[in-house]
Amino acid sequence: MLIYESSVLDRLAVGKENNMKKQTKHSGNMLAEYDFSGGVRAKYATRYARGTNLVLLEPDVAKFFPTAEDVNTSLRALAGILRRHKKAVVAR
Repeated sequence: MLIYESSVLDRLAVGKENNMKKQTKHSGNMLAEYDFSGGVRAKYATRYARGTNLVLLEPDVAKFFPTAEDVNTSLRALAGILRRHKKAVVAR
C-alpha cells in the first residue's frame, strides 16, 4: 500500500484494489422468472459470426415448428415451390 502526504490520496489508494470489478445494482423489483444466474454468455456468438440467422418465432408458429430441423425442412420445401413457380412464370 502506498502512503501519501494527503489523507485523500491514502483513501483513494486503499480502495483501488476493487475498482475494476463490475458494480451491479440490484433492484428489489425484478421478478423471479427473470433469473439469469444459469445463463451462458455469448451462447450463439459463434453461429452469429458464421452468418447464421437467428429468428424468433411467434408462439402460434412455434406450435407447428417446435425444432430448428422442422423450420428448416419446411422453409426448404417452400423455397423449392417458389423456385418452380418462378421458373413457370418466366417460361410463359
